[in-house]
Amino acid sequence: MKGLGGQKVLLVHSSSSKPSGGGAGSPGMGRRRVWLVLFLALFACVSLASLLSSARDASSAVGGRRRAQSAAVAKVAVSAAAAKGRRGDADDALGPGLPGYVFDALVQYAVVGGNTSGSMPAADVRAIAAALKRRGAPCNLLVFGLGGETPLWRALNHGGRTVFLDENQWYVSHLEGRHPGLEAYDVAYTTTVREFPDLLEAARAARAAECRPVQNLLFSDCRLAINDLPNHLYDVSWDVILVDGPRGYTASSPGRMAAIFTAGVLARARKEEGAATDVLVHDYEREVERACSREFLCEENRVPETSTRSLAHFVIRGGSAVRRESFCGGAGAGATAAQ
Repeated sequence: MKGLGGQKVLLVHSSSSKPSGGGAGSPGMGRRRVWLVLFLALFACVSLASLLSSARDASSAVGGRRRAQSAAVAKVAVSAAAAKGRRGDADDALGPGLPGYVFDALVQYAVVGGNTSGSMPAADVRAIAAALKRRGAPCNLLVFGLGGETPLWRALNHGGRTVFLDENQWYVSHLEGRHPGLEAYDVAYTTTVREFPDLLEAARAARAAECRPVQNLLFSDCRLAINDLPNHLYDVSWDVILVDGPRGYTASSPGRMAAIFTAGVLARARKEEGAATDVLVHDYEREVERACSREFLCEENRVPETSTRSLAHFVIRGGSAVRRESFCGGAGAGATAAQ
């Protein structure tokens, strides 16, 4: 028992769990991994840059081809338009203005959409549009009165000059804001419908003096002459004048006596030989419009074929052959005086 008790027991521990000098925690292995990550990142950046450059080159090539195709299409369109203009296709083109089919489409949509109580009758819209088309829009168009048809008249005379005159200064400013480029001026009328009989009688008495048919309206003393417009408007050779204003449906309204008289003088003041102005008077069925039109525009100048019940179409000639001593001929003057 004594010999046995003196024995010593040796415990042997495995060294497999001890970290070796080349293990994962060594500084050398960490540096190699960092370099590997940097190399991969650099490679990815170079590849991405190369890919983007190739995409830009391809896009530029496609864009160049598209621009070339667009230029070719534009060239063909211009050539076709020029060829059509040389053929003189009156149905599809109106000179430098709107193409004929666009003109007709605008009129059609205006007629179809104009079914409210304040809209101009469809027959009158078509008659006015037809007068503009025969005149050969674009032209110089003067319109007395602003309203629902204002954008239409301006559009139909695309490329020409369209000027609007209205009694309501606020409405002029309002429409100028809604339709940039609209040329409109407010007019201060000094007449009323209830004065119509006296004004007409005074104009007849002064037919050879201040209310004569050919004169400079800027210096006119006739009460029916509108002489406060911008000066340059009196120098324009107006091709078409539309009288659709001012208001004339009450005794206190300004009435259209002055507008019709001024339209007649402006038309006769044209100096070009053979010049003629289309004057259209709306609401012709009313007493004031009918009487003043017969007095200052004359029944002899009315074109029944292009007139309606509520729209009268007159063709007034200017130049050296214009009658200066009276508005109408003998028969016309007698008929007007008898009213």
